[in-house]
Amino acid sequence: MVKTPDELALLRVSGRLLASVFEMLDRQSLAGMSTLQVNDLVDRFITDDLAARPASRGQYGYEHVLNCSINHVVCHGVPCADDIIGDGNIVNFDITLEKNGFIADSSKTYLVGDVPPAARRLVRIAQEAMWKGIRQVGPGARLGDIGHAIEKHAKKNGFSIVREYCGHGIGRQMHEDPQVLNFGRPGNGMKLLEGMVFTIEPMVNQGSRKVATEEDGWTVVTDDGKLSAQFEHTVAVTRRGVEVLTLRGDEKATRAR
Repeated sequence: MVKTPDELALLRVSGRLLASVFEMLDRQSLAGMSTLQVNDLVDRFITDDLAARPASRGQYGYEHVLNCSINHVVCHGVPCADDIIGDGNIVNFDITLEKNGFIADSSKTYLVGDVPPAARRLVRIAQEAMWKGIRQVGPGARLGDIGHAIEKHAKKNGFSIVREYCGHGIGRQMHEDPQVLNFGRPGNGMKLLEGMVFTIEPMVNQGSRKVATEEDGWTVVTDDGKLSAQFEHTVAVTRRGVEVLTLRGDEKATRAR
């Protein structure tokens, strides 16, 4: 659960490489692309350009290198040649990368073309909620502090938090202890220690927090068909607070510490 300095150094490498994957996607014109095209683009970039491994492929029998979740899809959307990203869509890409035996995990919800104001607001609040949670991280803080900050921000803005899915410890394995819930009570839960590494990944719904899983066994959608947005970073507890291992260039001004 607690990583050594050498392990943290390797996790930083994985985190920086994963951040560069999203920076590559930032340069793409996503409208009109299929989610399978995005998957293949990311696959080539991680494998060929970064000499790394897409960690999601083969995990729990999954065949692809990322999840693509459009509009009302909450998480775990499966890439498909028939799923075309349209103008006005919001789409989350959830990507993992392994380098030197250590895994980083991150996701970002993209605004594609002329997105309606209500959808833009949902995406903004979801990203802010993630940062509210990140800013709680530090030695001696509690996991409940993170979840409380996330849910409080979503609720005060009229949105709901999905409870069935959460952040998680990460390192040599994609999913390690602890679970990092997106709801909770301040002062409750596991105490954070320097060297812990985990993800923070709120999923924020426009309507009800209830979700359903489609027949493919992977794709999770909102129960009421309304929009959902997600953001995720891999973070490390440091002596002074928190280090965001997957921080992207476009986020330098919003970093937590």
